[in-house]
Amino acid sequence: MKKTIGVIINSSRFGKEEKIFIKVAKKKKIELIFFNAAEKINYKDLIAKAKKCEVIYDDTSEDIALEIAKTIESSGKKVVDASKIYYYSEDKWMFYVKCKKSKIPVPETILLSDNLKSIPQELKEFKQWPVVLKKINGSRGDSVELAKNTNEAEIKIKKLWQKGNERSPIIAQEFIKSDSYRVTFIGNKIVQTAIKRSNGWKATGCYSERFGKFKIDPKLKEIIKKLIKITGIKVGGVDLLKKKDKWIVLEINSEPSFDFFNCENEKLVNDVFNNLLKKR
Repeated sequence: MKKTIGVIINSSRFGKEEKIFIKVAKKKKIELIFFNAAEKINYKDLIAKAKKCEVIYDDTSEDIALEIAKTIESSGKKVVDASKIYYYSEDKWMFYVKCKKSKIPVPETILLSDNLKSIPQELKEFKQWPVVLKKINGSRGDSVELAKNTNEAEIKIKKLWQKGNERSPIIAQEFIKSDSYRVTFIGNKIVQTAIKRSNGWKATGCYSERFGKFKIDPKLKEIIKKLIKITGIKVGGVDLLKKKDKWIVLEINSEPSFDFFNCENEKLVNDVFNNLLKKR
């Protein structure tokens, strides 16, 4: 019997990843139903389509897609990853808090107040220069700035606040000069590693210029195991740095990119489908 899987996307037309999903689904005799956040959204249509699916995979991190996921969940259908995951795991401050509680190594971090007058003193007491400033929510490095002193920090914070209608909470984080290391996992299995190198201070996401692979050592394997447990993420990508040869966890992302190595795209999508059907 043919299986039916839903996929939440946000695209005006099918791109490379959507085409790979279609190709792999055809090989596995899986029927795909797409929920496109870029198209007109109708509550009745969403629920009707969701009822046809055994499980729905959220393949985009856009806020509107999260609302679609929550709507689908309200009908009793399972979405991977579940919308509740984002409350902590996609909140960079709460992710730091959870990691500290579980003794997972992370950069030293503070949550800044929204009072611009008190922030210089908060940063002076933090004693980390240069300092990385980040909105607690954001992806692809768009809401991340580097400041060398309090005057520069004030300018950068104003810049971050100008990107939204409200003063989104901002964290200040220890700057660690390092290549960025990505570990992708599906279920409880590590399926890919990638070193992301850049000539600038940002090495994550679209700022990376060169990719390579690296081996998982026992210490990192234990860290990933802990992260999977405390976040509950089923399909995720962990970004790490190295500080004096020790692993430091920067952040974790659901709906990770599969495009580091083109030759592995289909394999990873195949692994996603296997995990979705196993977990339904």
